[in-house]
Amino acid sequence: MADLRSNFIGIKSPNPFWLASAPPTDKEYNVVRAFQAGWGGVVWKTLGEDPPVVNVSSRYGAFHMGNDRMVGFNNIELISDRPLDVNLQEIKRVKRDWKDRAVIVSLMVPCEEDAWKRILARVEDTEADGIELNFGCPHGMSERGMGAAVGQVPEYVEMVARWCKQNTRMPVIVKLTPNVTDVRKPAQAARQGGADAVSLINTINSICSVDLDLMAPTPVVDGKGTHGGYCGPAVKPIALNMVAEIARDPATQGMPISAIGGIGNWRDAAEFISMSAGNVQVCTAAMHYGFRIVEEMASGLANWMDEKGYRSIEDFRGKAVPNVTDWQYLNINFKTIAHIDQEKCIQCGLCYVACEDTSHQSIAAKRVPDGKGGGKRRYEVIDEECVGCNLCYHACPVPNVITMVPQKTDKPYLNWTQDPRNPMRKKAAE
Repeated sequence: MADLRSNFIGIKSPNPFWLASAPPTDKEYNVVRAFQAGWGGVVWKTLGEDPPVVNVSSRYGAFHMGNDRMVGFNNIELISDRPLDVNLQEIKRVKRDWKDRAVIVSLMVPCEEDAWKRILARVEDTEADGIELNFGCPHGMSERGMGAAVGQVPEYVEMVARWCKQNTRMPVIVKLTPNVTDVRKPAQAARQGGADAVSLINTINSICSVDLDLMAPTPVVDGKGTHGGYCGPAVKPIALNMVAEIARDPATQGMPISAIGGIGNWRDAAEFISMSAGNVQVCTAAMHYGFRIVEEMASGLANWMDEKGYRSIEDFRGKAVPNVTDWQYLNINFKTIAHIDQEKCIQCGLCYVACEDTSHQSIAAKRVPDGKGGGKRRYEVIDEECVGCNLCYHACPVPNVITMVPQKTDKPYLNWTQDPRNPMRKKAAE
């Protein structure tokens, strides 16, 4: 069997599946239940100093797609509203009772070195495995000069990371906000400040929907709403790209990454690990399906690793990163065309409509006579017209009916920087 054990910046856990800092990790009761279900670690819900944190009702919104619930999830909840002392006592008990699990404490206090010194000393006493600096929360706390208000300013990221490294023995993870133009900049700042790792992405600024009866954004609080943090399966592509950008940036290459964002099954986890993540953090999937979802995640990842011959996650961690490139370096001479398996095709016509109306008119609609005066529909790819855009493949509702078939060619590799048609190349040559 594949070995799922994880050693992330010296923090050991029996598997790479951690619960992210969120409602599922808000108290001892939840965390113990999570560990009993098999989670490898948790990031305790963000703690601050004792000035009161007051939450509102309601707090969650969601984006549903047909019968798929919570494709996207929105929250306007703040950091932990439970007393700091109570949280710290619970963290200490949990770590004492679950020594083989990772317990990370998420922190958020004002940008004052003394404030960080005070809370770091108290967290160290719990014997937690590390801290995560919450520089990502886009609502509520950011209006108070914390969360994303820090994460959006690289100089602040570097400054606070350095304070923490100077004032604690614990490993320091910096949690990055996606609400920036270029996520590489705060990641570089975290490294310059001495952070041991980064985690990303935190939630994306969003309004999930509008209640057209109340004429207010959801979730509605006494007739009004506000922007919140967006997460769930819908954000995975954004998170995956940002993880890849940091992994392949020379200024942050090799920096340990804890991946967050839309991870709901073993395949999602494998994809992030292939992009160099050392572990993954999960929130929305656990809130949707409960803690025992980790059983499928762990067994699915182990089975896949066995099939591929990977003994540990280190065997495939980062293997996809060298294949991430900029558009200008893609092979212009590569050619692929669609193929329709007529035996499996259900003749729904979605591929034809999509291609005919919005793409390259490269699928022909035909009627095949049945010899009884009738016939059935048949859709065929017009090879010479197909540009290999993949639209039909994605529109088809039945798996493996449409495949994309690479074409043999004698043309050599050619990218846009080499192409004589590139006006910038012509200009440089002149």
